Amino acid sequence: MKAKNCLIFGGSGQIGRNLIRKLTKNNYKVTVVTRNIHQKSYVIKTQANAGYIDIAEANIFDEKKIRELFSKADICINLIGILFEQKKGNTFDNIHSIFPSLLAKLSKEYNLKHFIHLSALGINDALDSDYAKSKLDGENKVLKNFPLATILRPSIVYSVDDNFTTNFMTLLNRLPIFPLYYEGKTKFAPIHCSDLTDTIHYIISNNVYSKIIECVGPEEINFKELLEKLLNLIGKKRLLIPLPLPVANFSARFFEIMPKPLLTRDQLRLLKYNNIASGKYKTNSDIGIPSLRYFDQEVKKYCYMWREGGQFSTEKYNSENDLDIKAN
Repeated sequence: MKAKNCLIFGGSGQIGRNLIRKLTKNNYKVTVVTRNIHQKSYVIKTQANAGYIDIAEANIFDEKKIRELFSKADICINLIGILFEQKKGNTFDNIHSIFPSLLAKLSKEYNLKHFIHLSALGINDALDSDYAKSKLDGENKVLKNFPLATILRPSIVYSVDDNFTTNFMTLLNRLPIFPLYYEGKTKFAPIHCSDLTDTIHYIISNNVYSKIIECVGPEEINFKELLEKLLNLIGKKRLLIPLPLPVANFSARFFEIMPKPLLTRDQLRLLKYNNIASGKYKTNSDIGIPSLRYFDQEVKKYCYMWREGGQFSTEKYNSENDLDIKAN
């Protein structure tokens, strides 16, 4: 049977790399589109055996170049997204709305079997966030241009390659106190990257067509609990202090000056809203692929990088009863 060709936008990120490995192991051929082949190809090429992966360099708004790629594709998957706006066209509107709309239009024109678009959880409620509004607008345009599209709304996606748990563990390792926004009550349903890519593979291999699917992990954790779990895993004790909203806004305004801000005012507005299944749409469990990986168990596999002593830290052995250091 001829291998299906998956056209992936955003294949160099944590989700993209995991997905490439998943699909190619299951006899899918993958074409990954990148804006800079010299910077990204060395990472992308190592994710699959030769013959299963091609890399194409293109500006994502170069419709002529992208059309050539669609003519050879069976499935299109869009993983591109940004957390803050930058110059050179990297705006929420361009990346989250206009670009997905173009991909949906081409998917219909070239009669692709699937178009899967990665959106975000909780955007229906966060109407005061530019990020959320652009994501919601992008979803509407995608479904208008290609009604058979499947939109995935994941909660926080984490893994050893993420920018979430790894950044938080770095900050918690260095700072004596850490701010709690909105008293740390915002709820999340973190989903491991492998559970999310399992869902994507299941959708395309079982011909699942469901307009919007909320992708969540097996547990709900609020922001304060999440920080406490990370502190426990890296063996640290820190003061978690609720931060008044005016002070949080001021600090976010300061962070926005940085090239890669730790927090923006728009992200702060997003933190007001829970990031869990809404009950209005099907979840990954509802379509037959429940998340299996629990936050503590997965982060434990790589948290040693932030412990004193690293992989062979005393705290690790004592907590797991693998070795009684004091007996020696």
